[in-house]
Amino acid sequence: MRLRSRHWLEQWEPLPDVGAPDPVGDREAFRARCGAWERQRAFDSAYGFGIFLRRGEFIGEVSLGTVQRGPFQSAFVGYWVDEAHAGNGFVPEAVVLTLRYAFEELGLHRVEAVIVPRNDRSRRVAAKLGLREEGIAARLLQIQGVWEDHVRYAITREEWEARREDYERTFLGRRRVTAVERAR
Repeated sequence: MRLRSRHWLEQWEPLPDVGAPDPVGDREAFRARCGAWERQRAFDSAYGFGIFLRRGEFIGEVSLGTVQRGPFQSAFVGYWVDEAHAGNGFVPEAVVLTLRYAFEELGLHRVEAVIVPRNDRSRRVAAKLGLREEGIAARLLQIQGVWEDHVRYAITREEWEARREDYERTFLGRRRVTAVERAR
């Protein structure tokens, strides 16, 4: 799926480190990537999940990264989906499940998403979910070798609690995705 959707996905991703093996095509690099997710989970620094259809088909990922504890209690949410499944509402559903995990299981207070301004599809996900737009972070992240501005979106625990029932009714009532499962 990553090979088939490579052109669709990589335009929004950082360039890999020079000489780093590609986990898409290198089995050992893929194993190492999975191991890195497990280590990050063990250290409470990041959580990666797969998005699966009910019939078990893997169609994307959603993650909580850069988990900060102490007075911050925050993380960043990121997501991607197979081009063949884009526009079908799977990502908002998966993000709602991930937000529920972040606020109710991990006890976080704030979750942010940062999105390249020209990535209209990802920005639509943030808009559908009613994430608060907080402005532009100049040259925040390297995307395909260029330091790009990103629009910052956020939601706090208080906002989650106020909207939880609406999120569940709107995005989880039909549950077309089995669950957000740990990436392996």
